[in-house]
Amino acid sequence: MQSSGDLFNMASVSSIGVGSGLPLDDLLTNLRNNENNALVAIQAQQVTAQNRLSAYGQIKSGIAALQTAGEALTDAETFGALKTSVSGSGLTATASTSAIAGKYSITVEALATSQTLVTNGQASRTDANGTGGVITITLGDGTEKTLDLTGKSTSLDGLVSAINADSSLGVQATIVNDGSGTPYRLLLSSSETGTDAAVKSISVAGNDTLNDIIGFDQANPSANIAETAATNASIKINGIEITAQSNTIDDAIDGITLSLTQADAGTTNTLTVSRDDSAATKAINAFVTAYNNLQSTIKSLTSYDVDTQKSSALTGDSLARRVQTQFRDVLNVALPSGSVRTLSQLGITSNPTTGVLSVDSDKLAAALKDHLPDVQGLFTGDNSVASKLATVADSYLSTNGYIAAATDGANDTINDLQKQYNATSDRIDTKMAMYTAQFTALDSTVAQMNNISSYLTTQLAALANNSSSK
Repeated sequence: MQSSGDLFNMASVSSIGVGSGLPLDDLLTNLRNNENNALVAIQAQQVTAQNRLSAYGQIKSGIAALQTAGEALTDAETFGALKTSVSGSGLTATASTSAIAGKYSITVEALATSQTLVTNGQASRTDANGTGGVITITLGDGTEKTLDLTGKSTSLDGLVSAINADSSLGVQATIVNDGSGTPYRLLLSSSETGTDAAVKSISVAGNDTLNDIIGFDQANPSANIAETAATNASIKINGIEITAQSNTIDDAIDGITLSLTQADAGTTNTLTVSRDDSAATKAINAFVTAYNNLQSTIKSLTSYDVDTQKSSALTGDSLARRVQTQFRDVLNVALPSGSVRTLSQLGITSNPTTGVLSVDSDKLAAALKDHLPDVQGLFTGDNSVASKLATVADSYLSTNGYIAAATDGANDTINDLQKQYNATSDRIDTKMAMYTAQFTALDSTVAQMNNISSYLTTQLAALANNSSSK
């Protein structure tokens, strides 16, 4: 779109009129200004079309925000969520929607730990311990893993690098320096807690020197490796003994994940699982806010100031009115049965003058507490608020929707106006070039006539002087 400063740019004509003494440059300027009125009119139309395009974008953003809020109402985690509280410091707990409200007495008798193996001290951490070999590691659950050392360092440092580079082995390695004459000890730790993840045996085929250092058989301990055995977690839930490989237990109570933090057989922790309607309350209030924001945006974009007689970007626009009406209709859902069949029974009402929604927090809380299935049905299902909202929103937001069509139309208008502007500007430039040529010729002609007039006047005066002197 052209700037207003471009409307009045023109070649300098200040020299026109000097010869004739006529105000031809002023006349050209006035002609240019008069012709530019057509450009000003087109430019005003461009501004209007651009504002309309921007307004469609604002409405689209408002609809998208309302659509997102509506989708949150269909989330399984929104309605019927549960919260947990634990009295005691032995564990924490989280609940999913599949959990059942209730109370549980839990005693943490033992935490799950991981196994560690420490080899006898070696004089060097960099000297090779034989050549090559294949390490076989068998875990407590029967899993067997191998590590081929062909072409790799067999020093303690080399073993640490090779073992830690393969996470599938189920162990991690490091070196401990005990400060003795043979200070370097290889320390192996199982990657997970519990007896199933513990190393059952280690053997090295093809390298007896290395096998003497790290060879291990849990069933037949030897003096070359010291073991700190892995332990399983042990808890009691309402007196029922439960063991687990990990300190995170998610299969003891349906829908509950327990995270053990401290063992104390003499302390009973009380886990309380109860309804948590905060997620539903938050989602419903977010929906109301998004709806009000959309309606407020439309009102602002379609308003008309009677005092100043000034319209807004979409005053009288049919798309804006359709959005306003159709999304209001979404609120008119009524279930065929139940204690909460409409939004008003839920505590959501519309101001008859402004159309703004408001939420009665007490009424909403009571409905969620006493009639949760009805509230959930109002927002989910085939004929629910969320379902109708999704259908209406998609008709506007899809690539072939109403807003895309309106936006394309506005862009077409802007492009057409730019073509009109360019064509009109070219026509004005052509006309002004013609005027300039004509005025230049006129200036030259009048200047010549003035010169002739001056010459004749001089000659006549000379003749008169000669006659009077005789």
